[in-house]
Amino acid sequence: MSVTQHTNPKEDIEIARMAKVKPIRKIAAKLGINDENLQLYGPDKAKVSLPFIRSINDNPDGKLILVVGMTPTKAGEGKTTTSVGLSDALSRIGKKTAVCLREPSLGPCFGMKGGAAGGGFAQVVPMEDINLHFTGDFHAIGAANNLLAAMIDNHIYWGNEQKLDFRRVSWRRVVDMNDRALREITNGLGAVTNGFPRTDGYDITVASEVMAIFCLATDIDDLQERLANIIVGHRRDKSPVYARDINAQGAMTALLKDALQPNLVQTMEGTPAFIHGGPFANIAHGCNSVLATSTALKLADYVVTEAGFGADLGAEKFFNIKMRKSGLKPDAAVIVGTIRALKMHGGCDEQQMKKENIGAMVKGFDNLARHVENTRKFGIPVIVAINRFSADTKSEINLLRQLCAEIEVNAVMCDHWALGGKGTVDLAQSVVEMIDNEPANFHFLYDEKMPLLDKVRTVAQELYGAQGVIADQKVRDQFKALQEDGYGDFPVCIAKTPLSFSTDPALKGAPSNHVVPIREIRLSNGAGFLVVICGDVMTMPGLPRVPAAEKIHVNTQGQIEGLF
Repeated sequence: MSVTQHTNPKEDIEIARMAKVKPIRKIAAKLGINDENLQLYGPDKAKVSLPFIRSINDNPDGKLILVVGMTPTKAGEGKTTTSVGLSDALSRIGKKTAVCLREPSLGPCFGMKGGAAGGGFAQVVPMEDINLHFTGDFHAIGAANNLLAAMIDNHIYWGNEQKLDFRRVSWRRVVDMNDRALREITNGLGAVTNGFPRTDGYDITVASEVMAIFCLATDIDDLQERLANIIVGHRRDKSPVYARDINAQGAMTALLKDALQPNLVQTMEGTPAFIHGGPFANIAHGCNSVLATSTALKLADYVVTEAGFGADLGAEKFFNIKMRKSGLKPDAAVIVGTIRALKMHGGCDEQQMKKENIGAMVKGFDNLARHVENTRKFGIPVIVAINRFSADTKSEINLLRQLCAEIEVNAVMCDHWALGGKGTVDLAQSVVEMIDNEPANFHFLYDEKMPLLDKVRTVAQELYGAQGVIADQKVRDQFKALQEDGYGDFPVCIAKTPLSFSTDPALKGAPSNHVVPIREIRLSNGAGFLVVICGDVMTMPGLPRVPAAEKIHVNTQGQIEGLF
């Protein structure tokens, strides 16, 4: 494939408006979904009904392709864009294809990274709607989370029949925004009628256990059962109090009933796109909903999905949590690499990344190589997609291909940002060939019977290159208690920085012999996993000095500008 320069000066939102958007009914028809099985949100968005999804349970599954990345720069390396470009390219070569993505959070949209609907000519549309409110799923998830919080405080106020120790309430409120001022708060101030004063805090909605439950639930009954199993706090004798103990699960399910139906939209080239659920991968499990992925697999021959951040976070959680909980199995993995990220891991700063630097690339390649090695540990074939940027030189591209060849992984140059699906046809053909010739032998990194702390240690040593993990006695006692209380079979969801294999975001490349400090443990009983918070990672991000929100406005024609 010839290398095409990125010369289009238009912003992503302008490019998205150039798309010839088809009625969503026609997109649904490509997958065999009739009009009566759609809940329309205007002409270009729809939800797919749960009765229809139940009706296709006996259909054979298509091939599942996971797109992940190397450890990214702060701007990201283009996993979503590559996922969209690959799905469009698969459609171009005659494959019945769907792409499954996470819904964007408002936090990054108004913060540093911007939207999450792809970029250039590899986007899902309508871009503005998807990035801002969409079909209201995140609002429903936040409302369900905060309804439970309100019912907890109300239960305490009206006599506390369950004898919940309000010093041991673990359930936090959420908002879908980066707002550092809400990380730690005090409730109930003012007067006795305002309830009992207690410390509390907010997480971002995508870190809520309700979000995790939403993305793992297989139907309404499963959703309600998982919500009922949420542990909201403990009594003085340290026995748990569940959401079912205060009768919250029914109303929470009612708020989520419509949201649970997967959302169907399209790419700019008309490939069906399921966009549903959206936990972050650094502080949550980083995958779109099981319902969306399993539905797509029943309707398409090839399904492309992504998992957040680098493969040490996104892929690990996709395999060890989502695949374990859903019973699905991946057929291939695509690791997105960029020359600029290699330079960063080789010691270049942001400005130097735009200049040719062969030495930095060689040094930084260790990061990409470890991600390839790690992903192969799960027994699936791997290919590298080189997401091209305009500053990349021919010498750098050839070097990256050579470096990949030396570790026996195929590297394919992709130009989907500038050319859409046309720029990713080589990757699509290579992925199909790889799936046909290298059958996956998928397996988990650890057995569910392994002790909880050993699971964390296994991930740290096998994937992060760490010597081991460290934790104070309080945390070790928590692990022991959880093991003894019957939670030992749960997988672990490690929350750490996405900017390094280690817990230090400044430690680039492929560091070895570091240690992973465990700071906190949160039991997500309804979701069925243990959140292990390591290093200084925050479950409520803050805005940067100059947030993207400062550039977003509505013009005189009523169009949104500045969203990217």
